[in-house]
Amino acid sequence: MFPVSYALIAASLLVLFLYRRSNPLYRIPAVGYSAPLLSYIGAIQFMRHGREILQEGYAKHKGSAFRITMLDTWVVILCGAKLNEELRKLPDDQMSFIHAIEELVQTKYTIAPNVIDMPIHIAVIKGPLTRNIASLLPDVVDEIRVATEDSIPIHGDEWTSVPALDTMMQIVCRASNRAFVGLPMCRNSEFLKTVLEFPRNVGLARFTLGLVPSIFKPLVGPWLPWPRRSLRKFSALMEPVVEERLRLLRDHGNDWSEKPNDYLTWLIEESRSIGQPLDLIVNAMLTSNFVAVHTSSTSITHALYHLAANPGYIHPLREEVESIVRTDGWTKPAVSRMMKLDSFLRESQRMNGISGVGVIRKAMKDVILSDGTVIPAGTLCGVAAECTHLDEDSYDDAAVFKPFRFADMREDESERIKYQYVNTSPEYVAFGHGKHACPGRFFAAYELKVVLAILLIKYDVKLEGDSGRPSNQWRGASILPNQSANVMFRRRQGLQSAL
Repeated sequence: MFPVSYALIAASLLVLFLYRRSNPLYRIPAVGYSAPLLSYIGAIQFMRHGREILQEGYAKHKGSAFRITMLDTWVVILCGAKLNEELRKLPDDQMSFIHAIEELVQTKYTIAPNVIDMPIHIAVIKGPLTRNIASLLPDVVDEIRVATEDSIPIHGDEWTSVPALDTMMQIVCRASNRAFVGLPMCRNSEFLKTVLEFPRNVGLARFTLGLVPSIFKPLVGPWLPWPRRSLRKFSALMEPVVEERLRLLRDHGNDWSEKPNDYLTWLIEESRSIGQPLDLIVNAMLTSNFVAVHTSSTSITHALYHLAANPGYIHPLREEVESIVRTDGWTKPAVSRMMKLDSFLRESQRMNGISGVGVIRKAMKDVILSDGTVIPAGTLCGVAAECTHLDEDSYDDAAVFKPFRFADMREDESERIKYQYVNTSPEYVAFGHGKHACPGRFFAAYELKVVLAILLIKYDVKLEGDSGRPSNQWRGASILPNQSANVMFRRRQGLQSAL
């Protein structure tokens, strides 16, 4: 009996050994524990020390690749600007962005399967949303003004302390939804609460699925309660709004002179063009909020911490904003001319991105990189985003926050476009890189510039306490601004209301 058991164990270990020897994935060096079963320890270590593991891998393997383990998959990390560009150039039938996101986020279980199959929101973001930024901007500016007053309760000339991340989330959520669904829904407290809860619920569902073997995910995924709860609440709020908009569009026809020029109208039109039902519109709206509000809130909070920790940056930024707004108002061309503000946000995002891993792809077939690394079909891969941004080969004094680094670069007329906030490059992958770079970054850039500009004009800003800029919080590869830090605001004296 025992010899048979031992023989089966030995045979199983031999099969596993031969499989690992034959699979090119295991020829890519790992950082952290990589042996069978021990790799789960490596995954837990990555959750706790993701930044350090990525830095170690980049230092050892720059110009090549290494692999890290997550609870339910391996991820191959490419190191350096050259490989960043190489990954960008690979076609979708070799390296797929859509399939990578599906696997990484488990979107069919954590968000909504019909949005993945029919991503109408992507077409709308790339098309009418981006084309209509100029016409949307006045309403966005108005909402940011009102939202800052509501979210930062100033009393007289006193300093007021507010939780930075929560406050920025409220302002960004309202500003985004002024363009998405308009008044009054963008100020509906239950709507805002549901939108802001959704990313947390998606994260909780994804973490839970990470503990489940792949073969059981289809059984467990549909029963995860948190995203479904958010979707039910959101649907109850949004379906009457969508139905009313559909009724008005039917009653007034295509020539309706007062047709709302907003994201909801464009989603409806896109949905109609492919003959899809109401629930796709609702799900696309929640998905758009999930991406836009989470990423933009994170980015503006990072920038706010830099501003509050370094009051010396306030005067040159404020001077630029006031001089432009005084002559040209809050127009799209005016905001485009705020190059110091643009540089400040780009530099903040260079040093404090959304994730330490970017340009995520899934190999659809075996891919051989220029350095000879073989990435087998089915493997997730990405680039070491933060490590690229802090590489001295990419930037002088890369570890130093220089707020006007990119404004100085743009003084050369030929570099005006290259170094603006929204542009990507092999050295700047905060928005991704290539044709799958974040499609909403153009709208987000104007929104965030206006948020920061209005804060500069209306308030003095400083940190609560004098311990320096609050440190970022990492969860695996995700980079979060400090979630407990407060920032203090005081209304500026002699503020000109016309601004």
